[in-house]
Amino acid sequence: MSRGTQGRKQPLHRPIVVVRSLRGPHGTDLGPVQKAVVQACRGLPQMTDPLEVELTLSSAVPPGVADEKFWVELIDHAVALPSRRNLALLRAMAVLLTGRSGEWAVAFAPPVVDSLAVRGSWICDRSLDAGYLALLCTYAHGSDEHAMVFLIDEVAGGVIRNAFVTRDVDVARERMGALEEINPAAAHWMLAKSYSRLDRRPGLTVDPEVHRTRLLANRRIALAFG
Repeated sequence: MSRGTQGRKQPLHRPIVVVRSLRGPHGTDLGPVQKAVVQACRGLPQMTDPLEVELTLSSAVPPGVADEKFWVELIDHAVALPSRRNLALLRAMAVLLTGRSGEWAVAFAPPVVDSLAVRGSWICDRSLDAGYLALLCTYAHGSDEHAMVFLIDEVAGGVIRNAFVTRDVDVARERMGALEEINPAAAHWMLAKSYSRLDRRPGLTVDPEVHRTRLLANRRIALAFG
């Protein structure tokens, strides 16, 4: 042994270990719909408006496809392939998803801030003369208020027929006419029932905004229930 190498530790050659994610193969292969969601959410890192983030993710998911497996695979893919876009997608899922899917997203990417609050709710009952109920529910991200307006079709058995988001809360309230204030928990209980009835009738035609805003509605219903 030469003088120059005396006292030096020889390098250890360890086998290469492939680290895999917790719930699936490294970089889970996504289906066409999941890939479309990722593509639609590419702009999330540049967004600073939390409502815009919610709408971007919610509107990217077509109706009837996003079960628990769908989200697990999407979360796994984002975790396994770190990037600014995937981190932003994880954070969006962490604030928007409910149930176990939301818990898994939070475990990997806790939201930087989650200030959504449920505020007042109002009802316009036209079930006797027009066959529908309209609900206006208000929310706020910090001091930025917005509303969701829901139309419940009583003739069709109380299913949700239309839903949309607006930042013009006062204008929406004026256009809806006579409104009666309702307890927010009661309003969201009605919404939960209406969406549940819709889920049992997947072939029923409803306004596309019902599906585009579904994740927003789910989150607000869960939040109202505490």
